[in-house]
Amino acid sequence: MISNLRKAVRLPQPRQGGVDLSHPARSPLGTAVVNCAVYVSGVRQDGQRSAEAALHQVRASGDGFVWIGLHEPSEVEFAGIVELFGLHPLAVEDAVHAHQRPKLEAYDDSLFTVFKTCRYVEHDRLTDTSEVVDTGEIMVFTGADFVITVRHGGHGSLGPLREQLECDPDQLALGPSAVLHAIADHVVDDYLDVAAAVQDDIDDVESEVFSVRGGGGAGRIYQLKRELLELKRAVTPLDRPLQQLANKPTPYIDPRITTYFRDVADHLDRVREQITGFDELLNSILQAHLAEVANAQNEAMRRMSAWAAILAVPTMVTGIYGMNFEHMPEKSWTFGYPLVMALMLGICWVMHRGFKRNGWL
Repeated sequence: MISNLRKAVRLPQPRQGGVDLSHPARSPLGTAVVNCAVYVSGVRQDGQRSAEAALHQVRASGDGFVWIGLHEPSEVEFAGIVELFGLHPLAVEDAVHAHQRPKLEAYDDSLFTVFKTCRYVEHDRLTDTSEVVDTGEIMVFTGADFVITVRHGGHGSLGPLREQLECDPDQLALGPSAVLHAIADHVVDDYLDVAAAVQDDIDDVESEVFSVRGGGGAGRIYQLKRELLELKRAVTPLDRPLQQLANKPTPYIDPRITTYFRDVADHLDRVREQITGFDELLNSILQAHLAEVANAQNEAMRRMSAWAAILAVPTMVTGIYGMNFEHMPEKSWTFGYPLVMALMLGICWVMHRGFKRNGWL
């Protein structure tokens, strides 16, 4: 049964397929509760139930668990579920207001986990204002006989994931901790996809910076670094919760699932290493771009300085002979003018050759 765990939560088909159970229009349960189901021995029970009826059925039979999915509930919409399942007020506040860091907190009756979801924003060409990474949140309350997921943001639907899990009853038979593992694996897999897409953007910027025309602008590099920071804020804080789930006994987590959390933690480490590498690479690209800009400016300054030095010679000579003194050398000489002109042109030519030989012109 355990051997089928990875197969069930990492199916090869794309997540975009199937029914999007997160859409409020498809839910007869209201705008906040988008799905409520009872699972007994890993099999979803037929029929639609309220959260109260679902919990009563599970606890009356002593078998199975309830999985309730919500999307951006208000305090009023969440109040009934909070009272029904006895959720901790601090965790409830975090779940309603969102904007939390990834974390794991254990309370008396439940385990509260926060995940940051990430989605790559498609664009034709990276600009100074392009949005690259869009983030959302998934909060998970895990108890002995229930899982409550609260999703914030316009992406990260758990509908396809629920369908994938329902394809293998052996998986869901492991209880709420199997659902928590599947969500963690789903989120981290999305990190890998986003990191791969960001790699393509970095490659494009790098190619343009080191191209002959040097088209890579500092604005795009900074924008990419800002978007990479958004991804880093989602990935890095999740390391500690996953390490705890993978290596320490945790309430409401089946010990048989621990090994699979280690696999998710390994994938997260790979994403973290990629992000660190991306950040260092972008720093190098930015430094190379700034060096190219500085070299171009120095080249322009050298050219300007060389021409200014060449033009200084005739300026000085004509300035001297422009003084209105009566007794000046060669002023009354017939060949004085052509000699001075020839002298100025000769000096300018010698200086021009010297500057060009040294690469200033």
